[in-house]
Amino acid sequence: MDVLLAGAALLLLLPLFALLWVAVRRDGGKAFFGHTRIGRHGQRFQCLKFRSMVPDADAALARLLAEDPEAARQWAETRKLPRDPRVTRLGAFLRATSLDELPQLINVLRGEMSLVGPRPVVQDELDRHYGSHRASYLAVRPGVTGLWQTSGRSSTSYATRVALDCQYVEDFSFASDLRILFRTIPAVLKRTGAF
Repeated sequence: MDVLLAGAALLLLLPLFALLWVAVRRDGGKAFFGHTRIGRHGQRFQCLKFRSMVPDADAALARLLAEDPEAARQWAETRKLPRDPRVTRLGAFLRATSLDELPQLINVLRGEMSLVGPRPVVQDELDRHYGSHRASYLAVRPGVTGLWQTSGRSSTSYATRVALDCQYVEDFSFASDLRILFRTIPAVLKRTGAF
């Protein structure tokens, strides 16, 4: 299902994909950004996105977190910042509409991700937040969408995100995957919890 749906989606969305590639390139820098994430059984992979940040974004984040205690607290809790100074104007639009995640369909075709599953995390998130629930996360491929994305995304706590990931793994079924896929469309259109 993953390969068939991801392949069909890429073909259907090819004009949009090309348009976004050109727009991001004109915004400066590379169109794609690959970030190392942890996949099934602990395998590392480059999770692809359309670039939404300024060049040298890691250094900008480090400076912000060192200078702004409130931003550091928000980052520690959710790994998100509501007003992230690293994000470009185009990048903010891509994130709000989840269009920045379209290249993850390539990750699905490579077998690194699934259409539905827990959001892919970095090693620090896995170590810091998952604790005894680590095995649940590592049991499945991370997903382009999942329970967290359809349950409020960034408006939820990280503990809620972990609980939703575990619930997904425990209740896994083809029918639940289809329900999540169909719930993703209105969640994206409403921009629920997106920033």
